[in-house]
Amino acid sequence: MRKSARIAALAAAGLLAATSLTACANDAATTASSDSGSKGDGKGEKVKIMVGGLDKVIYLPAMLTQRLGYFDAEGLDVELLSEPAGVQAETALVSGQVQGAVGFYDHTLDLQTKGKYVESVVQFSHAPGEVEIVSNKRAKDITSPKDFKGRKLGVTGLGSSTDFLTKYLAVKNGVQVSEFSPVAVGAGPTFISALQQGSIDAGMTTDPTVATVLQKNLGQVLVDMRTPQGSQEALGGPYPSSSLYMQTDWVNSHKDTVQKLANAFVKTLKWMSTHSANEIAAKMPADYSQGNKTLYASAIKSTLPMFTKDGVMPEDGPETVEKVLKAFNPNIKNATIDLGKTFTTEFVKKATG
Repeated sequence: MRKSARIAALAAAGLLAATSLTACANDAATTASSDSGSKGDGKGEKVKIMVGGLDKVIYLPAMLTQRLGYFDAEGLDVELLSEPAGVQAETALVSGQVQGAVGFYDHTLDLQTKGKYVESVVQFSHAPGEVEIVSNKRAKDITSPKDFKGRKLGVTGLGSSTDFLTKYLAVKNGVQVSEFSPVAVGAGPTFISALQQGSIDAGMTTDPTVATVLQKNLGQVLVDMRTPQGSQEALGGPYPSSSLYMQTDWVNSHKDTVQKLANAFVKTLKWMSTHSANEIAAKMPADYSQGNKTLYASAIKSTLPMFTKDGVMPEDGPETVEKVLKAFNPNIKNATIDLGKTFTTEFVKKATG
């Protein structure tokens, strides 16, 4: 597909901004660890976890667990790293750079078709937490996914979960994958810049980017999947998304460590269910609010309904994800997937017992 020089330049600028944002998130993780004493003292087993965007609200339990000191309480020395998109976290996991990834559960199905066995060990959510935002300039022309044909649609990265969901919404509404152009724009400032400059007509993103776009009056919500109800309407069922997933072989050979991770994350999910968005926001690194604490707390409040309280995979959730992926992904459509090997509840059930 041909790209204009302007779009290429924007993409390069976006990549630079995304890299800066990732560096900030990594710095925040390090700062949070030293400031709160929650990184661990190095006496426990070292575990590296790559997150598909540490500052995204959908992945909030990762940093929050560290800030609350729950990793340390379990005797773990956890290092949180950040990449701008979940697909990059997946790559880091499969290549052995890290032991765990915080990203969307759907990657476990996609990887199984490639002969890689990865499983969700703590399911953070039962809804995607994603929002399709349409630019105000295109709001009259794009009133539903039926209008995606011929459009430039923003996703965090090609092959990411936002890419998967965008393709499903299109196909479900009669638009073929070949009839629109996915554009990798990351999240945060790079997504907002792409929307402002017209390099995308609409795009899929999460909070706090959603809250910022609305606050700046740059776009409108087209599809809201931040709640179980929104997931049901858009996707036809619960859609387990953000999770801690790990390579199955590593899980089986490090069960004590995985149990400690599950204990920490489940404790965080329970804590989140009994505290307000303002209380949660107050625990997060100061720079995550980007200078607007009220807006950041509002973003958390909008996304809170997506989270589980116990880390358990929602009933019928894997089947919904499989249905979504089979609708547009030929590799999965023609494959037999063993859903039982894409997640385990062994550790979270012990943690909640």
